[in-house]
Amino acid sequence: MLKKGDQFPLFELENQNGELITNETIKGKKAVLYFYPRDNTPTCTTEACDFRDNIALFNELNASVYGISGDSKKKHQNFSDKLDLNFDLLVDTDYKLSEAVGVYQLKKSFGKESMGIVRTTFVIDETGQIIDIIEKVKVKTQIDELKQILG
Repeated sequence: MLKKGDQFPLFELENQNGELITNETIKGKKAVLYFYPRDNTPTCTTEACDFRDNIALFNELNASVYGISGDSKKKHQNFSDKLDLNFDLLVDTDYKLSEAVGVYQLKKSFGKESMGIVRTTFVIDETGQIIDIIEKVKVKTQIDELKQILG
């Protein structure tokens, strides 16, 4: 698992519109990269809406927001359109980036074990260095936590 002070791993992922987003694309601004399990689930929808509704705050703090999951570009497009999202969702269908940052793990749900993304948020600076990592994200308080980290 990565820790504060580490360089965020190199990546190239498509967004919901098929545009390539890389480390180079996001340099020069702080970035909030939040990993979430799946589009159109209740908690993931709440989380996406919280980011959408607070985008002005992130703009003021000179920070971009990116949601990342294993869902397809089409699913991301539908999710983004349905919720009128104002930030990019990145496609990690092969879970390469999720594995590289340590958030693709064995999870237990309703007594069943399966591999999936554990909700985790990375805050990186203008050079790609990790400022902070929020593990075991509490969606209800995440925006306030990020405000403190970025403020």
